[in-house]
Formats: sequence, structure tokens, C-alpha cells
Amino acid sequence: MKTILLPTDFSKNSINAIDYAVALFKDIECSFYLLNVQKASAFISDDMMVVSSSATIYKTLIDAAKKSISNIISDIEKKHHNKKHQFHSVVDYDNFIDAINQVSKAYDVDLIVMGTKGASGLEKIIFGSNTVRVIQRCNMPVLAVPDGCKFKGINKIAFATTNLKLFNKSEFKPLKEILALENSKLDILHLADQDHLAYNASDNMGFFNADFKNAKHEFIDTSTSEMYNTVHKYITDNHIKILAMMNKKHSFLERLFTRHNVETFAFNIDVPFLVMQYT
Repeated sequence: MKTILLPTDFSKNSINAIDYAVALFKDIECSFYLLNVQKASAFISDDMMVVSSSATIYKTLIDAAKKSISNIISDIEKKHHNKKHQFHSVVDYDNFIDAINQVSKAYDVDLIVMGTKGASGLEKIIFGSNTVRVIQRCNMPVLAVPDGCKFKGINKIAFATTNLKLFNKSEFKPLKEILALENSKLDILHLADQDHLAYNASDNMGFFNADFKNAKHEFIDTSTSEMYNTVHKYITDNHIKILAMMNKKHSFLERLFTRHNVETFAFNIDVPFLVMQYT
């Protein structure tokens, strides 16, 4: 049985990610843990006026969150009627990242699925800040689902890499499992920019040929300033349903989150984004 963590702030965006996860794993036995993390600053002064003398702020916050999660679970069960899926409610009063890490460890979580808000406004924020923090500071694979993205099958997945490190089998477990759900095709994008023209994709070809025998390989030379647009165009032109990458310092992924790069070309990921962690 797979264990999936679904952080939620009860927004439309996070509910959409939950629906996507439930649809994605429809044929797999799963335990879904819906997690809401409360913080004291969320409890505004107006709320204080309606708290009874016998209730604590903590209890009021937790009870309200538990009720909201219960309502979400009820809606999911009515909508999907999937006996392979079990749902659990977790409410924490903690730092968001600490809560994610603690719950992931306690329940042996395999994958975190959460919503993103996409590029928006003058700040050109690619993802909601919580999503970026989870990707950067949690040692768990994350599937980030863009706002409004509905599950419509995953016939084709792309994995983008600059081949700066040799890969191993354990790092790719989340990708292999998602590929197996619908026997999806895999495109591997070997990217080189002016800073990494000497990369050696052949170092990883033995690994790819052994573990992803039917993958299609694309070797793409592009400038740093155009790399993001190049990947986005490939996603669109080839009807990619999920983009996958490895998270590593100084990697393509890290540069994707760099503010000045984002402001330069406003890369807007409009398909789910699977981020795996180097072991």
C-alpha cells in the first residue's frame, strides 16, 4: 500500500491537487493523509471574540481544521467510491516544514502531492511559497499540481536533466511507479547550456538503458536564458502530462527558482511537476 501525503490549506488550489492524486492512483491501494498545519498568526483578533471562555485558541483551531478535513474526505469518498483508498486526517500546530517532515517520517510517506499557484502578478512567483519550501527543504519526492490542472491520463512523461551527476535506481523509484500506473512513455531531455557544454550524458546512458529501455532520448543544446522556454515548448509540442526532475544544489531546478531568471522569462509550468531527491 502506498502512503501519500496531501497538505491542504482548504483552498480551491489544494483541493484540486487532492482530486488529482486520488484520480492518479485510482488503481492502487493507498493511504492518503490529509494534513493541515495551523499557526497562531492565523487566529485573528475577530476570532478571539467568538471563543468561549472554556475553549482554548489551540483547541478551536484544531477542531475547525479537523472538521474541514472531514468534510473534504466525505466529499472525496462520495465522488470516487474507491475501496482501494483509505483517508486519514492530520492536523498540526507547528512550523509548516517541520510538520511535513514529522508526518512523512511517522507514516512512512512515499510521495507528497500538493497544489501550486503558477506564475502570477508582477512578482512572477512560480509556485506558492510553501510548495517551493517543501521541494527545497524536505527529503521527499513531491508532485506539484498546478492550479486548475485536472487529471486526464499520463500517456507521456518527460524527465529533464543536465547530467551533472550519476544516477542510481533508488532515486527514480517515484518516476518508475508513476510510469507504471498507465504504462506511460518517457522522454528524457538531456539539456546543455553554455555553462555545462562539457556534460557527459553517456555517463548515465547505461543506467537509462537498463532501467528505462523504451525511453526516447532528446539531446538539446540551449542557452541558459532560453533553457526554460525550450523545456516549456517541448512540453507543449509533445503533449507531455508530467515533467520530472531531480533536486540538487546548482541544478537546473535550483536555477528555475532563482528570482531574476523567473522575472526574465516568467516560466509557467502548466503540467504537474515531479521533483525527486538525490540520495
